[in-house]
Amino acid sequence: MPGEWLVEERVAAPTELHASWPTAERDPGVKRLAVCQPTRPAIVLGSTQSSDVVDAQAAQAAGIDVVRRRSGGGAVLVMPDDPVWVDLWLPAGDGRWSADVTVAFAWVGAAWAAALGRVGLAGLEVQGSGPGARTRWSSLICFGGIGAGEVSMAARKVVGLAQRRNRTGVWFHTACVRYWDPTLLVKMLDLAPSQRAVAVEELAGAVTGVADEVTARGGSAPSAADLVAAFSNSLA
Repeated sequence: MPGEWLVEERVAAPTELHASWPTAERDPGVKRLAVCQPTRPAIVLGSTQSSDVVDAQAAQAAGIDVVRRRSGGGAVLVMPDDPVWVDLWLPAGDGRWSADVTVAFAWVGAAWAAALGRVGLAGLEVQGSGPGARTRWSSLICFGGIGAGEVSMAARKVVGLAQRRNRTGVWFHTACVRYWDPTLLVKMLDLAPSQRAVAVEELAGAVTGVADEVTARGGSAPSAADLVAAFSNSLA
C-alpha cells in the first residue's frame, strides 16, 4: 500500500488473532496493516478483567467464545462481520512513534476520522490525551466510554482502540462499529436482570454505528470492505 504499509488478511479464531502476529514478529521493522476476520463470535476481555464478568453458561449456550487480549480495557463482542477489525503494527523509531502510550493513539484516531468522513460521516471528534467520556459501564465494556484517540460522533463512540507494545514496536487494535445493538453482549455478562435492562438502555445511547448513521441520513450503508479501503487510503 502507498506509504510503505504491507497489508495482509488474517482469518482465524479470535483467540489466535489476539495471541500473536507472526509476520510482524518475524520482521518488526516493517509497517503492517492486518484486516482481521474472526471465524467465530467471541467476547474479548481486557488484560486485567476477571473472567467472572461473563456468564459462562450463557456464552457457551450461545456458541460465543470467551478470550482475552493482552491490552487493557473492557469487554468487546466481536462477530465475523462487525465490528470492522483492523490491526496496525508500527515499528519503534517510525515518525509516528510516541513513547507516551496515550499520545500514541492520536494519529490512529485521526486516520479513522478521516476514513469515516470519506464514507459520509461529519461532525466526528477524536478524543485527545485528556480524560474522555465515561459511563458506569466503562470499566466493564470497552464501548461504554471514550478513551484517548477514539472516535465519536455527538459524544457517541464509533471507533475503539487498544494497544500493546514491546521494544520493537507497537501493535494497535482498532474496531469500527457498523451496526450497534448492545443487547447480545449485555446478555452474556454476569449481571442481574435489572442491571441488564439499564445497561442496554444506557449503552444504546453511548455508541453508534457507521451504517446506522449513514442510512439514517438517506445514504447507502458502507460495507466492511468500504471502511477498510477508506481507512487504508487515510493512512496512505
